[in-house]
Amino acid sequence: MSLFSSLSTAVSGMNAQSEALNAISDNVANSQTVGYKRVDTRFESMVSDIGRRNIAGGVLAHADATNDVQGGIDQVDNPLAMALSGRGFFSVARTIARASDGARVFDPQQMVSRAGDFSLDRDGYFVNGSGDVLQGWALGPDGKVNTSSLAPLRADRSPLAPQPTGALSLAANLPANGAASATGSTDVQVYDALGNLQTLNLAWARGSAADTWTLNVTQAGGASLGSFVVAFGTNGAPAGTIGSVTTSAGAVIGTYSAAAPATARIDLSATFNGAAQPVSLSFGDFGGTNGLTQFSGSTYELRSVDRDGAPQGAFASAAIRADGTIIANYDNGRSRTIGRVPVVTFADADALERLGGQAFAVTELAGTPRINAAGASGAGVIETGAIERSNVDIAAEFSRMIIAQRAYTANTRVVTTSDDMLQETINLKR
Repeated sequence: MSLFSSLSTAVSGMNAQSEALNAISDNVANSQTVGYKRVDTRFESMVSDIGRRNIAGGVLAHADATNDVQGGIDQVDNPLAMALSGRGFFSVARTIARASDGARVFDPQQMVSRAGDFSLDRDGYFVNGSGDVLQGWALGPDGKVNTSSLAPLRADRSPLAPQPTGALSLAANLPANGAASATGSTDVQVYDALGNLQTLNLAWARGSAADTWTLNVTQAGGASLGSFVVAFGTNGAPAGTIGSVTTSAGAVIGTYSAAAPATARIDLSATFNGAAQPVSLSFGDFGGTNGLTQFSGSTYELRSVDRDGAPQGAFASAAIRADGTIIANYDNGRSRTIGRVPVVTFADADALERLGGQAFAVTELAGTPRINAAGASGAGVIETGAIERSNVDIAAEFSRMIIAQRAYTANTRVVTTSDDMLQETINLKR
């Protein structure tokens, strides 16, 4: 029986080395595949011992995953590419069908991947080279990132509606040494609700009282939006800084207080296209030098005018920040958050089920998926504009290939030797 056992044992050895070679060939073939994790081979002896006799049982080959072994990270030209440095995976979903209205139907199976070569497809989804869609924390109804569930992330390519100007800030110096009739004027353009530019005129004139200036605000066409008086160095404010702001009728809008610093601001109500549009105009802080001042000089000196608002914007690009936040950029200079990419970790990542396209299916043996922000609770950090290469080492695979070949050849020799010995046994009757 030992000769027959040696035959079956040798065959099991040949099969085991074939399995090892199969894994090696897969590793070598995928040595340039983004996010690929090599498969090593682990051998298990089937030798059994009965009393003092050794009964040959053979060997079994098992796949040994390396899902937690880091691959090299390379910078690429794709701004949407991401690589994970450390533990964890990207959550992905796989499209399995399209509904009658063209909407995608995703496989409900939980899947993860390290392949981060993402780009935007025609529907605005972030897909990697295998076609799997990136999942993350999308925006909730309140406009904030919803961290309670994962959803496929998608960039909305629809135009961004105009944003009417609601706030202006002026930084200028009114001449302390100017003539009694000194004036200054600034035209400020603001956006209306349709995204058109409208003009407001800010006209300054020295007041009758010392260190006071009168501001008259008008819009295109001459309609007045109000007259205001700004006094400098009053109410304990440092010389040359705003001490009070009142209406031309004397109603106090704001004053300097060292105990409670505040911003000097007036509220205007413009009318564009027949609709009222409130606009606040800020002069900086009471008692501060970060806005409107009255220092030495003989002429009005405009430093800066800032405004909010924007015209209609078309989608221009998407970008990913280091914390995983995805931003949509528009050609009007505005941007908005699309969502955020979390990192999924497992207690035993090697127990994940390997799928095609460098994806893995979540299994019970791998443990409960833990979804965290990048870099938090042991999760890896995100490298933007980069990809993770395969963790295959070609030199090591060639070494394993030689060892597998030699072991396979040795097992074939056992088969031929056992055959020769059986043949000699049969020839004993002659």
